[in-house]
Amino acid sequence: MSLLLDGLAASSGITIAPARLLVGSDLSIKKQHTADENHEVARLHDSFALSRTELQVLSQQAHHRLGQRAVTIIDTQIAILDDPTLQEKIIDRINSHHDTAEWAVKKIEDYYLNIFEHKNDNDYLYARATALRDVTKRILSHLLNVPLPDPALLDHRAIFVADNITPTDTAQFNKRYVAGIVTTNGGRTSHFTIMSKTLALPAVVGVKNATTLIHDGDMLIVDGIHGKVIVDPTNDEIEHYRLLAGKFAQEQQKWGALKDKQTVSADGRRFEVAANVGTFADIIDAQEDGAEGIGLLRTEFLYMNREELPDEEQQFTAYKRFVAAMNQQHVVARTLDIGGDKKLGMVKLPREANPYLGFRAIRIGLARPEILRPQLRALLRSSVYGRLAIMFPMIATIEEFKQARAILDEEKDKLEKEGYQIAKNIEVGMMLEIPAVAVMAEHFAKYVDFFSIGSNDLVQYMFAVDRGNQEVAYLYQELHPAVLRMVRRVIEAAHAEGKWVGMCGEMASNPIAVPLLMAMGLDEFSMNSSQILRIRSLINQLSTRKLQPLVHRAINAETAANVRKLVEEYVPEVKI
Repeated sequence: MSLLLDGLAASSGITIAPARLLVGSDLSIKKQHTADENHEVARLHDSFALSRTELQVLSQQAHHRLGQRAVTIIDTQIAILDDPTLQEKIIDRINSHHDTAEWAVKKIEDYYLNIFEHKNDNDYLYARATALRDVTKRILSHLLNVPLPDPALLDHRAIFVADNITPTDTAQFNKRYVAGIVTTNGGRTSHFTIMSKTLALPAVVGVKNATTLIHDGDMLIVDGIHGKVIVDPTNDEIEHYRLLAGKFAQEQQKWGALKDKQTVSADGRRFEVAANVGTFADIIDAQEDGAEGIGLLRTEFLYMNREELPDEEQQFTAYKRFVAAMNQQHVVARTLDIGGDKKLGMVKLPREANPYLGFRAIRIGLARPEILRPQLRALLRSSVYGRLAIMFPMIATIEEFKQARAILDEEKDKLEKEGYQIAKNIEVGMMLEIPAVAVMAEHFAKYVDFFSIGSNDLVQYMFAVDRGNQEVAYLYQELHPAVLRMVRRVIEAAHAEGKWVGMCGEMASNPIAVPLLMAMGLDEFSMNSSQILRIRSLINQLSTRKLQPLVHRAINAETAANVRKLVEEYVPEVKI
């Protein structure tokens, strides 16, 4: 009997092959002290040097196998090794606490992970944690004299199953043998997606207990389209997925033809399908994947791995690069969104019993304008290099938006008096993540230029559910009729004021939700770039007029399961 496991689709495609477990080496360490700090420091220097040599070799391999974007990922790890601050902190730990080198490495790793690790879906922060873990794992392997697992030893076609697949693991893959990837941990991170997409490997991540439920040699079906893994499939399941794989390959050929065309529904309605990005490498992905703009520029990338806040000039240089690269396509930049699960070392935040409902995002910006004002000045200065929009996250009241907008206008006036040119057509909007705002949308719509619905947080707050908590994950239901009613209310309120509405949460790339969002009139869909062409193809096939009866039935349904069934019956195209 087959076993079905659910996860997240990280790289599209379908593959059928036996499993090969990629089990990590035992790098566990215990707290230990030393009486010879100089010896430990020397051991540390040796481990850094050996790690750097290995990464340089892997960078060369990545160049030949994966291309320049993969090289950039490996080189990021080399840069972490070369960062004097990292070594200095570890050495200081050895000298001040008399720690062994390996224990000091572990404690400093914990320190950095606490700064920028997260539980939610911020791909950039997750990627930074992944890179740091990969580097420290390599350092520890030399300190402990324990070899790391070598993916290059695979000598037959198989699907790698692991707790984590790191960028350096992927750089060692032999495309001739690696058929796909399944991991227990992880999200749709930019690093993982770049590597697996470049190799065209179907990948499903976040598969709970994959390394215990799957054994070496088990036959697997990896469905990287829908995020499913089937263990020991039946002959009928194998045949079904072989047919589906062929159909998917045909669809991919069609999708490629859409890159240089507009996204227009079958009845002539124009939509914009944009990308969520957090690094400049994501911009390259977005352009290659047919993005029609940037619906969410996460500006947090500028603040990571720093001892102090970036100044106005540093921010301006970065934003200018993003805006100019998109060639007059929309770039919607979100102001700094920290707090909750996202911490920065240089911004001291209070300890809170419930940080998700606490001091975060625009609440920090308004309370600490010394953080918000330089960012707004840098964004305003970059506006003349393309088509920029600015949005404020986590707005809860009209007063908050007015206050943020007033600060923006003040800085704009100052810059113009200082002789800077500022674009005349900058749109200023807000993330809509809080149910109270949706209820009052017709009032907010008078003041904003646009709404960008952050569906992840909106659903989380609507159902009082921590979407990172597996015990209550079943309550996170983006297809629930209550969510659909709220989204429709927001769109209608905005359109009544002549304003546009986008969505930048995972719901925007859910093929089941897309027909409903189209029919409701959502103007912009923003998502991980790997999903863009699929969603553009789906939109092109559907008529918004013909979908109106479906919307009526969906918002009057009782459950999310009812909605899914309705859409699948009404719109068979969503099953691809």
